[in-house]
Amino acid sequence: MSETGILSLVATPIGNLEDMTYRAVRTLSQAEYILCEDTRVTGKLLQRYEITSKMKRYDAHASERTHDSIVADVLAGKGIALVSDAGTPGVSDPGVLLVQQIRAAGGQIEVIPGPSAVIAAVSLAGFTGNQFMFLGFVPQKKGRETFFTSLATREIPVVFFESTHRIVKALQQLLIALPDKTIYVARELTKLHEECLIGSPSEILEILEATPVKQKGEFVIIVDPR
Repeated sequence: MSETGILSLVATPIGNLEDMTYRAVRTLSQAEYILCEDTRVTGKLLQRYEITSKMKRYDAHASERTHDSIVADVLAGKGIALVSDAGTPGVSDPGVLLVQQIRAAGGQIEVIPGPSAVIAAVSLAGFTGNQFMFLGFVPQKKGRETFFTSLATREIPVVFFESTHRIVKALQQLLIALPDKTIYVARELTKLHEECLIGSPSEILEILEATPVKQKGEFVIIVDPR
């Protein structure tokens, strides 16, 4: 029986393509193939670093057959890399089920850490204290109102993601749920127009409505309950 291979969970840049580690480049270059959400997005990264490993599509809707095939490849001794479009796979991105299945089958798993929107935003915000709670993406529909009303019960800062399509709505809901709290809104992290907007929900909402271009991009929001 051949020695087991390995699934490498490789963190990739969240915006600036220069935020790749030497280890990440080496791992992707040596992989039998790379599992990725969007081959077009990952293809740009691979081209930048002259990585020629082949890509295979893998997202949250991957079939049972796809999972079985990947597990079999790892057990057969192949080195497989998993990436998401940005950041670390398995954290608000596909990958959790695959990790569970490979571990259950006795395969090896390693993580190649790298850029994190959560840690970058917390660092940029500069709020006091050393504790926070990460809640992932805000629900799009079901549970959305409950999500925002529940923030009032939190005793430590809360970090969550919101998309460009719903950032204004999120601020409107924060204005209702927590009108007097300080919030930090990090946008365009690691990119040319990176910034962190700090103020009450109404103050941040006013900025975004007055400057629509600031509504574009992926957002990390931090709510300070103190």
